[in-house]
Amino acid sequence: MKLQHPNPIEWHFSERAANMQSSFIREILKITQRPEIISFAGGLPSSATFPVEEMKASFDRVLTTSGKTALQYGPTDGFPPLREWIANSLSTSDCTIAPEQVLMTSGSQQALDLLGKVLIDEGSRVLVETPSYLGALQAFSVYRPEFAAVDTDDDGLVPSSIAAVAEGARMLYALPNFQNPTGRSLSVARRQELVETCARHNLPLIEDDPYGALSYKGEPFPKMLNMHPDGVIYMGSFSKVLTPGIRLGYVVAPLPLVRRLELAKQAADLHTAQLTQMVVHDVIKDGFLDRHIPTIRALYASQCQAMLDAMATSFPAGVHWTKPEGGMFIWVTLPKHIDAMQLLDQAIAAKVAFVPGAPFYANDPASNTLRLSFVTVTPERIREGIAILGKLIAALV
Repeated sequence: MKLQHPNPIEWHFSERAANMQSSFIREILKITQRPEIISFAGGLPSSATFPVEEMKASFDRVLTTSGKTALQYGPTDGFPPLREWIANSLSTSDCTIAPEQVLMTSGSQQALDLLGKVLIDEGSRVLVETPSYLGALQAFSVYRPEFAAVDTDDDGLVPSSIAAVAEGARMLYALPNFQNPTGRSLSVARRQELVETCARHNLPLIEDDPYGALSYKGEPFPKMLNMHPDGVIYMGSFSKVLTPGIRLGYVVAPLPLVRRLELAKQAADLHTAQLTQMVVHDVIKDGFLDRHIPTIRALYASQCQAMLDAMATSFPAGVHWTKPEGGMFIWVTLPKHIDAMQLLDQAIAAKVAFVPGAPFYANDPASNTLRLSFVTVTPERIREGIAILGKLIAALV
């Protein structure tokens, strides 16, 4: 029987829940769903690259041949043939990765959460780039660490700056390939220096690599995992090379850590969906990604060049930007007196959206920065949107 005048519940949230913050990008995306908005805001892969027919055929094949297995509970660490495929793809002649080191996750965002849960206590020092991936800052913040920023320059993270903040740190989080948000990549020499520096300080290094396959020249950088498998935690994802809708990522780590991560995952969701793991394995097992990824690279390279050309034409003097050689993002630095958050209000009124840079900083945000994503916008719309943005910036210079 329903109460006539129920008393409203006075909710008492945990301190952790009270301190949770929404993703600024996700809030912007609510606005950019309007079709009239030219959106450079979302870090979404282009839906034009999604292999719909191949996925459909694999779903049919898996459900026809192994339907009862695919629809059942699965092991926490993941579908064994897929873990073996990942381990083989990451192994080199000098470094063998074992399937037992691979833990499948519900998107790489879950891997970040599990790493935070296992490695961070309240007040633990966590080292991050300046700026860093907003999703990682959000995931780690739940566990209330003390973020310490590692210096960056036009060539990315500066390994020599680690020593000053390394004492007592639990881990260093880095995106070495076409970083989100800047689009920068670490040179081979810096990767080696970073690995050696972290090893010297007994500092676990998280190598988050969602964009590594998206080099426009098709020449991937060497993985830091292979340089020091005992000290590097590698994160990968199928979101950018296949489709994000399947929510399938993975983390590769030394066995003692993998076992702890597996226990944390058991408590979180028991296991990642068996059906999607089996379908993805069916799609990729015979070399599909080797044929598919070059088409993504070509599309993104042309859209990136369209944006760079439009910026060179439309942006006023005093504005600087990165020139990525892969990935999905361009980082813009405005004259210091321009606040990108205020510029966003003007841009949305003019039907253009981007992401202000300040949320990507763990400490001391630079308010005169912004991130542009080009992969979901046609060259024509890119030129139109950048022209509008250039006029708005010019009026503020």
